Amino acid sequence: MARRSAVARGRDTAVVEETSAPGRALGTSVDPWDVPRQGRRRGRSGGDGGRGGGRWGGSGGRWWIWVGRAVLWALILVILVNGIRAPFERFTADDQPATTGEPKPGRTAQFPSSAAGAFALQFANVYLNYDQKSAAARAQQLATFLPEGADSQFGWNGVGSLQVQSVQVAGIDARDADNATVTLLARTQDKWLRLAVPVYAKGGAMVVSGRPALLPPPTKAALPQGGVQDRDTALESELQPFLGVFFGAYAHGDQAALSRFSDGTPIAGLADSVGFVSVKEVVAPKGAAGERTVTATVVWQVTGSGTAGNGELEQTYQLTMVKKNTTWYVRDIRGTTEPSAS
Repeated sequence: MARRSAVARGRDTAVVEETSAPGRALGTSVDPWDVPRQGRRRGRSGGDGGRGGGRWGGSGGRWWIWVGRAVLWALILVILVNGIRAPFERFTADDQPATTGEPKPGRTAQFPSSAAGAFALQFANVYLNYDQKSAAARAQQLATFLPEGADSQFGWNGVGSLQVQSVQVAGIDARDADNATVTLLARTQDKWLRLAVPVYAKGGAMVVSGRPALLPPPTKAALPQGGVQDRDTALESELQPFLGVFFGAYAHGDQAALSRFSDGTPIAGLADSVGFVSVKEVVAPKGAAGERTVTATVVWQVTGSGTAGNGELEQTYQLTMVKKNTTWYVRDIRGTTEPSAS
């Protein structure tokens, strides 16, 4: 350290200057984000003892440095990810077929199923009813449904007669947006017929595109072995008279009476369309004490048009029952799907 004489400048104006030793430079910060010491502002007094002397006095300065580093690294990662993903997306896009900008319809998305079913139904009523005495009228009616140049009788040889009592749409199998096979169920005397009718539809217009085909009628399914195995016979005996009174009110549709049996949900009756005869059987499975789902077989008297008397029908209902205090109420009534319910 060297000192300059302050005698010539006066005692009160002496300035002390220091020079760092050569080894002092090794002790300075090597952080590239630190501001060099010689570039920092000096204190207001101009001496080393002021606020501006030495290192930066701000307590939060280094936090801003770390924030800046984090933002920089995040930006670098985003650039890297986008740079890797973009070529991959371009590569996979090349493998996809070119589109025209219009969405591709699903298999049945655009085929007019309802209209085609009605069209095939009208066709079948003409096609399945023929008589050699009125062959010309049948041919004229068929022309509405057939393509140009088709056989006027569409395969019938003009002999004999056939008459169906009912025809219904059983299903529609759309092959694409323009073609479908409509399956019909027809009843003729004591036989069921299943008829497959090909229909072509385009722009709202339809035509029977080919000759129909007779298919086997639906077979009769065998019900699974089931039913209620563990029955609550005590509850069945308890509910038998209660349901007898309830179904009597249900037959009349008496809302005042039905409200006394209801759990709060309104129950609409049959408005005297049938007469109540009896509750033939109640089936109640074991379960919770306060709620059960039971089935009841009811005998109705159906008013006929003849003079030989009124017939009776047995029908089965499913009822959701709830118990409040000691009284049972009907929460819901509907048909049942339980096999061998009663």
